[in-house]
Amino acid sequence: MKIWLDGALVAKEDARLSVLDHGVLYGDGCFEGIRIYGGRIFKLQSHLDRMWDSARRIRLEPAYSRDEVEAAIRDCVSANGLSDGYIRLVFTRGVGTLGLHPFKCPRSSCFIVADTISLYPRELYEEGMHVIVAKHRRVPVECLDPAIKSLNYLNNILAKVEAIDADVLEAIMLNTDGWVAECTGDNIFVVRGGRIETPPLDAGMLPGITRRFVIDELAPALGLELVERMMRIEDVLHADEVFLTGTAAEVIGVTRIDGHVIGNGQVGNVSKALEAEFKRRVGSDAPED
Repeated sequence: MKIWLDGALVAKEDARLSVLDHGVLYGDGCFEGIRIYGGRIFKLQSHLDRMWDSARRIRLEPAYSRDEVEAAIRDCVSANGLSDGYIRLVFTRGVGTLGLHPFKCPRSSCFIVADTISLYPRELYEEGMHVIVAKHRRVPVECLDPAIKSLNYLNNILAKVEAIDADVLEAIMLNTDGWVAECTGDNIFVVRGGRIETPPLDAGMLPGITRRFVIDELAPALGLELVERMMRIEDVLHADEVFLTGTAAEVIGVTRIDGHVIGNGQVGNVSKALEAEFKRRVGSDAPED
């Protein structure tokens, strides 16, 4: 495997960051996860928009221009011979002092990993996922802007540990006011009476690229009504269908939450239709915008 690291493609075993990099010391940096379908990089421009927005919000100056990073991504994908796979783009604050001061890091660092990925087993897409409601709440918007895709994912990881301890792979996270926000790595949608509902960004979540793809393109293409509204966990438990979206997860149905059966206990028709439409779109000519 080849890794793109600060201007050069290097072997995986030679890709190293300094222990004084603030990305290592403090989780100071940002990242994107991006999918490759049939040699096309899905929603690349949207991911780069979000990456640069995250960097701006943490006042990190990228060491490379957007055009240079895009070219590096394509070079890394090509060097690894990938037609389908996953890209991890990372900016770190760079090498600095042992103190928190971010502006004592004179130059940020960038690296790109391109590899294959399989987040959830295929049978979960057919049978539906079982998830839990995490006890750990989402960090409040007032404390950490959820629009920043930060390298510090400890809040999500602690909720993920809860899921793993419960022998499932995902957990729903509530905000500190008890409203449904998102999952540890996915956005959440419910279907009620044929209408799709999802929490608004105000609930405290990352603005998902696949979430936006469902809202702006997939649901309208299928003639499905979709609204954003605040919801309690009871609204989710009593929905006809529940499904999750994410770059790695794509579109996947949920059939059980904390032992509570959703709908008839099978992946619903709306969830199936959206998953099929997603597969059709990325399988033929995945949009890169």
